[in-house]
Amino acid sequence: MIRFTTFYTILGLTVLISLNSCGIYKRADVKDNPINVNERVKKNIQEGRGIRFGKGATRGGDFDFASSNPLWRASIEIFDFVPLTNASYSGGIIITDWFSSEKQSLDSTRDLKITVKFLTNEIRADAIDVTIFEKICKSDNCNTKKISSKLEKEIKLAILKKATLMEKEGFERYYEKTGKNRAKILEKKE
Repeated sequence: MIRFTTFYTILGLTVLISLNSCGIYKRADVKDNPINVNERVKKNIQEGRGIRFGKGATRGGDFDFASSNPLWRASIEIFDFVPLTNASYSGGIIITDWFSSEKQSLDSTRDLKITVKFLTNEIRADAIDVTIFEKICKSDNCNTKKISSKLEKEIKLAILKKATLMEKEGFERYYEKTGKNRAKILEKKE
């Protein structure tokens, strides 16, 4: 008969070996971690790792603000002519209210609703998806359907052009401010 302590020792070693191979323990390579202590601390804080004792600063979530995304700002400016039903930056969607730019007749109406879905924050051709819905009402009967038209591509192109211009303008402002200040700092050092 095996002693009780020997049994628990073997069981413990088996569990440790199996947990080690499951990926709970992650080996750190020298090339992945900075050598400088301050850089290593900064990297750990950015990744949300580490232990804090006492109150300290608690880390909240990472937030992307709509004002920093040129695609979002461009879309909002493009759709300033129509009321928005839903504009959720965190959800990545803009939905307009039903609207019509045509003069309506008394017996039938035609309204449009536009949905813009953001698939990425980068300014690319596949970054946004534009969908148009049409509602035609005759008397008391209304039919709603998704339509495919040139307007989808025109809206998408307009948003991408405006976003590109906004991003370029933002870079120019940034380099204008930091470029002059940087030149002054370099002059003082010499």
